[in-house]
Amino acid sequence: MPAEKADLEAFLDEHRSALHDCLDGLTEEQARRSLVPSRTTLLGLVKHAAFVEKVWFDEAITCRPRSEIGIPLTPDHSFVLDDGDTIEGVQRAHREACEASRRATSSLGPDDVLRGNRRGPLPLRWVYLPVLRELAQHCGHADILREQITAE
Repeated sequence: MPAEKADLEAFLDEHRSALHDCLDGLTEEQARRSLVPSRTTLLGLVKHAAFVEKVWFDEAITCRPRSEIGIPLTPDHSFVLDDGDTIEGVQRAHREACEASRRATSSLGPDDVLRGNRRGPLPLRWVYLPVLRELAQHCGHADILREQITAE
């Protein structure tokens, strides 16, 4: 594996883990607590992160439509929590999405072009970077929300 790809994947995995783990030790009520006007909750952030994995690594690589993948059509809807969403279930779905992303990219190099992204064809490197940016942003959101929730 090229060093660049290994480095990008290491950073992605660090942020994937941090976001996944933001739910550890919380009650279901705490994980669902809404502290901002948007739909952003800790549970919703992790659910959204699974959506992000599927958009960038399933849709972009396989060129399958979101309806076939089984994900919402818009990012905003990926934050919506169903009555059946639990910490355990959302974390499991997130882990499975991350594992599927790793498998999907395992034979690809940074310069391999993915044709299923809505922005048009992009090399894998230019898929890794926005995912990393988004995960880092959401890790920051999760840190602030968790601090507010656990300080109560």
